[in-house]
Amino acid sequence: MTKVKKTLFVCTIIMSVLSCATKNNVKATESTTKLRFVDEYVLPDDLTFGETSIGGLSGIDYANGNWYAISDDSNSPRFYKASVSYNIEGFKSIEINSVIKFKDADGNLLPNGIVDPEAIRYDNETIVWTSEGNINDGLKPFVRIADTNGRFVNEMTLTNRYLPNTDPSLGPRHNGVFEGLALSLDKQGYWVAMELPLKEDGVETTLNVANSPVRIAFVNKETGRFEKEIVYELDKVARPAINGTTFELNGIVDLIEYDTNRFFVLERSYSMGYDDGGNTVKIYDIDASKATDVSSIKSLKGASYTKVTKKLLFNFENIRKELTNGIVDNMEGLTFGPDFNNGNRSLVVVADNNFSQYGPQLNQFILFEVEK
Repeated sequence: MTKVKKTLFVCTIIMSVLSCATKNNVKATESTTKLRFVDEYVLPDDLTFGETSIGGLSGIDYANGNWYAISDDSNSPRFYKASVSYNIEGFKSIEINSVIKFKDADGNLLPNGIVDPEAIRYDNETIVWTSEGNINDGLKPFVRIADTNGRFVNEMTLTNRYLPNTDPSLGPRHNGVFEGLALSLDKQGYWVAMELPLKEDGVETTLNVANSPVRIAFVNKETGRFEKEIVYELDKVARPAINGTTFELNGIVDLIEYDTNRFFVLERSYSMGYDDGGNTVKIYDIDASKATDVSSIKSLKGASYTKVTKKLLFNFENIRKELTNGIVDNMEGLTFGPDFNNGNRSLVVVADNNFSQYGPQLNQFILFEVEK
C-alpha cells in the first residue's frame, strides 16, 4: 500500500464575473469554497476479495458509517462494502468487507456483458446504480434500483433520447452515457449526468473545440421518470495524444449536489501516450439556479438556453508531484465522507484502474477537506 501525507492548500479565488445575459451565458456567482488536499491511499493492484479482483472502481458513496464502491466489471457486475478510516491528517486504512453481485428480480446473477456499471449511491436501504449499456451493440443504458443484497427492485423510465438509435446522428455515444449520479438534496430523486454530449446536441471535445453541451437530468424517484434537464459545457481536451497515439477524450465522470442547485462536478480529460496516466482531472463548483430546463428541446444545436455556471475549484495538476509516481489516475467517483473533527466536510475521490488491462494503473483514493 502506498500512503502519502501532504498538506498542499489549493483554493479558489473569490470572484464575481459579470457577463451579458446573451445566448448560453449567465452571470458567474461568488464562491468561497476551498479544497485542501489531505492524502492519497492506493490499494494493491493484485488485491482480491471473495474470488473477485478489486478494481474498476467507477463510483463511490458513503452513508451511515458504510462505504460503497461499484466495479465496472461487465462480466461480474458488483459493488463492495468497505471500511475507510481517516482523520484530518490523512488516511489510516481502507479495507474491503464484503462483495455484493447485482441480480435480477428473481435473484439470479446478471448475465455476462449486458451492463457496464458506472455510478452508485445509497438511498434509504437501497442501492441506486447506473449502466452505460453498450451503444454499439444496441444494449440500452439504465438507472436502476437494487436492495442492499444487489437484487433488482426497480428501473427508471428513460427518455427516448437516451436509448440507442439506428440513426447515426441521434442518441448517445458509445461509452459516453450515464457516468455521473447524485442524490438530490431534497431526497426526491436523482441527478444523472451524461459523460458526453448526445449526438444531436453537439460534438465531442477536442484540443481546439469545446462546443460540447452535456445534459444533466433529474429523475423523479417516485414516478421513475426523467424530468428537468440542465446543460453543462465541457472543457476542451487538455493535451494532445502523443507517441503515435491519437485517442483523446473529455467528459463528466461524477457529480454531487451539496446545496440547492449547487454541485461539485468531476471532469476528466484523457489523452493516450503519457507515462503519468494521461489524465487531467478537475473539480468544478457549478451553479444551476439560473439554468434553463432543456428537457423539451430535442437538439441543443442552435437552440437558445442558459447553461450552468461552472467555476474551477480544484485542478489535480497542482498535486501531481505529491501522488504515487506522479500519476493522476482515471478518477471516476466522488463522495462526501464523515465530517472532520473541526466540522469541515471530507471529500473522497476514487480512480478506476481498468484492472490494469492497458498497462499498470492504480486503485487510487484521494482525500480532501472542504473548507468555507
